[in-house]
Amino acid sequence: MTAALDTRSGPEAGRARIGVKRKVRAYVSLTKPRVMELLLVTTAPTMFLAQGGVPNLWLIAATLIGGALSAGSASAFNCYIDRDIDRIMKRTKDRALVTGDVSDREALVFAYVIGVASIVWLWFTVNPLSAALSLGAILFYVFVYTLWLKRRTPQNIVWGGIAGCMPVLIGWAAVTGSLTWAPVILFLVIFLWTPPHYWPLSMRYRDDYASVNVPMLAVVRGRAHVGLQVILYAWATVACSLLLVPVAHMGVVYTAVAVASGAWFIWESHRLYGRAIQHVAEVQPMRVFHSSITYLTLIFLAVGIDPLLPF
Repeated sequence: MTAALDTRSGPEAGRARIGVKRKVRAYVSLTKPRVMELLLVTTAPTMFLAQGGVPNLWLIAATLIGGALSAGSASAFNCYIDRDIDRIMKRTKDRALVTGDVSDREALVFAYVIGVASIVWLWFTVNPLSAALSLGAILFYVFVYTLWLKRRTPQNIVWGGIAGCMPVLIGWAAVTGSLTWAPVILFLVIFLWTPPHYWPLSMRYRDDYASVNVPMLAVVRGRAHVGLQVILYAWATVACSLLLVPVAHMGVVYTAVAVASGAWFIWESHRLYGRAIQHVAEVQPMRVFHSSITYLTLIFLAVGIDPLLPF
């Protein structure tokens, strides 16, 4: 009888039927766990470099928890703000706000709660500088990237990527309580890496972005232009990564990994450009996207391992 009287349909009906596990998964999905993982991969190794060895394990855990909450809050705000275009684009059709597993109000409250929790947590368990940097990352991602840049300029990823660079500053500040040139170089590595990481993805989903009038570079310019920009930023990323060798006195392991993985990243970027100017039907941009993730992971693993070795 209850079912017969329930006339709700669409997302509202969907919310009425979902169980606890599905609801929890929906909230977790708002935090974009894959993006969060990549951000945290850069935090812990930076802390090892700042310490010159193994930092206090509680400090590592506290920093990663605060960083995860901060990144999750920024992502949840992003999902809330972009819910209108997410309902149109094919690649975002399964997001929680589109399916109705989470209501708009629930998503907004969730974003605020974990955002405030991240700042309070970092302030009292790590230090005020880390908390301030975390707050700055959230505000930048929400107001500068999502609300201002994303729908107005093809340079959205370039400058919006600054928010994704903040975890290295947070990690360094957590250990030392200050900032020096080493974390600034790591910040710049991620800053320069973000465009050649994301632009291939925007090539893959060009039609999606075009359908909602988001001016990603792949939407407003041709494949050859995007490919050339990917090459330039890839070269700049690798060159910047090598600056860490003299500045932070990095050893053989980091140097070898930076050179080898950087050469591979650059090669994949040139391959993308080559296929674009040859007018190949499928330029396979996702190869660069995935290789960029592997490259950054290897670089930061080397950042964390190098201080532990005697050479």
